[in-house]
Amino acid sequence: SYIWTLYFTMNTIFLQLGSNMGKREEYLQNASGLLAAEIGAIQKKSKIYESVPWGVENQNNYLNQVLEIKSEFSAEEVLEKVLQIEDKIGRIRDEKWGERIIDIDILFFNDLIIEKEGICIPHIHLHNRLFVLIPLNEIAADFVHPKYNKMIIELLDECKDIESVEEYAV
Repeated sequence: SYIWTLYFTMNTIFLQLGSNMGKREEYLQNASGLLAAEIGAIQKKSKIYESVPWGVENQNNYLNQVLEIKSEFSAEEVLEKVLQIEDKIGRIRDEKWGERIIDIDILFFNDLIIEKEGICIPHIHLHNRLFVLIPLNEIAADFVHPKYNKMIIELLDECKDIESVEEYAV
């Protein structure tokens, strides 16, 4: 049927949400709602995890969550919508790796490898970061990273990151 065909032409997208300012949990919820409304249906959500900031000091801990979304939009369209959603929630881009109300990263878009100015999928650092791999492994352990040809559970096992990532107690 038409609906059946439509489902199989949908793109599978993994997104990471992060917040380390203000009402962190609320910002993650707002982001989830806007992503579902503007990009596509959320298929799976990891638990929320708390982690220390990666690569910087003197910042609040992050809350992180990974979502799997089905969408008909292209990678470029999803990126554009993600940036708009970050702006709507109140993200201000003033310094690289600065504190943020909300950060939404595209981790994977199907099994595509897209590397051009402004967009890099799969996310360039995801295999080095426990705060990405732990929630991703929770919802997609057997997803294969198209560049490294390894499942998420294998990347997690090999990850050298030692930063703390704990399940967030709501």
